[in-house]
Parts: sequence; structure tokens; C-alpha cells
Amino acid sequence: MKLVYVFDAYCGWSHGFSRTLREVAAKHPDLPVEVLSGGLFTGARRVPIREFGYVKGANAKINELTGAEFGEGYERLIADGSFVMDSEAAARGMAALRQNAPERAAELAVALQHAFYVDGQSLSEPTTYRQVAEEARLDAGAVVAAFHSPAAQAAAEADFRRTAELGVDAFPTLLAVDGDRAVVLASGHATTDEVDRRLSAQATRDAS
Repeated sequence: MKLVYVFDAYCGWSHGFSRTLREVAAKHPDLPVEVLSGGLFTGARRVPIREFGYVKGANAKINELTGAEFGEGYERLIADGSFVMDSEAAARGMAALRQNAPERAAELAVALQHAFYVDGQSLSEPTTYRQVAEEARLDAGAVVAAFHSPAAQAAAEADFRRTAELGVDAFPTLLAVDGDRAVVLASGHATTDEVDRRLSAQATRDAS
């Protein structure tokens, strides 16, 4: 069995799930974590952030429920309102990071969201991936090169297809996947204890 985490780097609720993801991964080192980008802001949804009037209210709720931090750099983007969230570019960046350290995919997903939601960095810019890679002690040049590569584009598109195949249409979603069977452990918000209880229940069902 493995965990499959479906998120979007531009999704505030995914940012709020970061603590739970880190803790679950740390408590279950025997369970590999595969990270997929869901593609929340693509096509006609790639518009200035001011078009999403619910963002401030949603962020306040996320902070209340999860304690997730929204930094000054990000708040400046919100105040300006012209920034365009492009989930396809973010998915390419996640693919580039994942390619260089697949076993650290969950950690890198959290770092990517910190770059946007705390530091206010664009996930369409290669400089962002250079910084994330350097802080993670990865080969930053290789990550940036991968970000620009056709392989990253193909990986992003494959992520979007796999997300649809898994039936996931809300982010974040954490799944326990065993062969062709996928069980939802969390969708939107869940504590580490809640995920653990669902994992234990699933293990009990599998054993019976």
C-alpha cells in the first residue's frame, strides 16, 4: 500500500493540509507518498486573483482550522490582485522537483506551497524552483532545466489525467492506494489523528 496525495500548489486548503501531510509521512515511513498535481487553475480559470473574491475569507478559515501561515509576500499579491495563478506551470515545477527527489515528493510539495503562500513567489518562475531546490539541497540547475523540459509538461498532463482517473475533484485529497483500490483518507481538511484512525480501520478491513 502507498499514500497518494492529490493537491494543487495554488490551493489554500492544500497549504492548510501541509502540517498533516508532514506528520502522517513522518509517522508512517513505511508508506511511500506519491504526489500528484490536480490542476485547479487551468484554462478559463487562469485569471487575475482578484476575480476570486472568496480568497480572503477562505484563508481566514484555513488559518483558524489549521494554523497555516499566510505571509506578507503573499498578502501583497492579494492586495495587488493582478497575479494569475497557473496550475499547469506549478504542476511542471512539481514534476521537476519530484523527478530529482521522488522519495521527498511530499516534503517538496510543502516547500512549494510555502514559496507561494508565505513568500509570495510565483510558481511560474524558474527562480522559484531554483530557490526551493537550493533550500532542499537538490541540484538546482537540474531542477530548473527539468522545469523547462517537455518531460515536465508531459508529467503535468499525466498528473491531471491520473487525478481524473482516481475520481478526485477536490483538493487536497489523500488516498490509500493498494493495487487498483483507492480509499479516501482525507479530503479538504483532516487532522493527523483522523488520518491515522482511517488508516488503522483500512488495515483492519484488509486483515479480516
